[in-house]
Amino acid sequence: MGDTLEPQTFRVTRADLVRYAGASGDFNPIHWSDRVATGVGLPGVIAHGMFTMALVGRAVTAWAGAADAVVEYSVRFSRPVPVPDTDEGTEVVVTATVKETTDEGLTKLVLTATCHGEKVLSLAQATVRKR
Repeated sequence: MGDTLEPQTFRVTRADLVRYAGASGDFNPIHWSDRVATGVGLPGVIAHGMFTMALVGRAVTAWAGAADAVVEYSVRFSRPVPVPDTDEGTEVVVTATVKETTDEGLTKLVLTATCHGEKVLSLAQATVRKR
């Protein structure tokens, strides 16, 4: 217990936000318009919360070895992920620490997702089944 899993880094660009908006149907202008985003007090365009959650879920799936090995997954959104209008965009770094391994072969993970060194999720956790 207490083992730290290999960090995973995901690049997020405005193009990713456009693709996610099309797939999800969430065309809220805070995800594509700097004018609207700053007008409501945000630092600029931000990633969709569910897109950020999906990136962390992708990391959990990679650590688990398969999507069907993920038994439970939950997060709370604590800070937006600002995405600048550059080719580089921004990065979300995901780390995990093993909290517990049960007798039933389940591993409980405490997850951390950061952007520019600041946590963007809180109470993030997952339970994965040993494969």
